[in-house]
Amino acid sequence: MNRQRLQHTSARIKEHLALIHSIKDDCKNKFNTDPIYRGALLHYLYLMADTCITLAEQAIRFKQLRHPQSYHEAFDILGESGILDSEFAYSFAAIAGFRNFLAHDYEKIEAQIICNDVLSKLDEVEKFLKQIEQNC
Repeated sequence: MNRQRLQHTSARIKEHLALIHSIKDDCKNKFNTDPIYRGALLHYLYLMADTCITLAEQAIRFKQLRHPQSYHEAFDILGESGILDSEFAYSFAAIAGFRNFLAHDYEKIEAQIICNDVLSKLDEVEKFLKQIEQNC
């Protein structure tokens, strides 16, 4: 694992974030009325979450840390090793469950959850990227 691969994955997350930011306006209205909008938003959220997990796993390999047994544990390992702030790592690990939810239960997602709760937490992804970039 090399730093260039980490940088490439980080750049992909930033691309997903930029796309999400570019379409998030008027989310509540469009999410329920426009299936193409809904599909695009959920797709980019999934890609972002999945790529965050990939970056966590790459950082673990780059730093030669123990192998995680789950997506969630990857963030715990980064917190334990000081790559991520430990409290932040614990809370950000929820992105693994969010990724799985998007992959398997996307039909049950409500506009309120995505448009208010999820979109208001995009800065956490940016915080994750910053800590990875600073410590790897």
